[in-house]
Amino acid sequence: MTTLYLDTEFNDYRGQLISLALVAKSGKSFYSVLHCSDPTPWVAEHVMPVVGPTFVGLNRFQAELQQFLAQFDAVHIVADWPEDIQHFCWALITGPGERIDTPALTFEVRRDLNTGKSRIPHNALADASALMLMAEP
Repeated sequence: MTTLYLDTEFNDYRGQLISLALVAKSGKSFYSVLHCSDPTPWVAEHVMPVVGPTFVGLNRFQAELQQFLAQFDAVHIVADWPEDIQHFCWALITGPGERIDTPALTFEVRRDLNTGKSRIPHNALADASALMLMAEP
């Protein structure tokens, strides 16, 4: 089973998903950004400047996520915040009763991971990398 460290950025409390990153100790990673047309002031100031310039549509986002996950037989996803897992699960759903194909998935939320060591705070890829470094000495 491969452990992937997850971080997301979203438009304020319980807001829409903006970016999602998964990082493995092996160096394999996934990072994608969805367009956010109306960011809250805090998100506009702190998140949008660091997410990167390339936005994709939801269908492409889901196809690339499916392709990334397909390389693993089973995945254990670790996050430091429950909403990260909520947004990840939302990204799996493609329509009523439909979802992308995934390997077997398990989830863990850990409060002991300190994201204060991120190279680029509020960038999901940098934050997921920091989570992995904190969890994997």
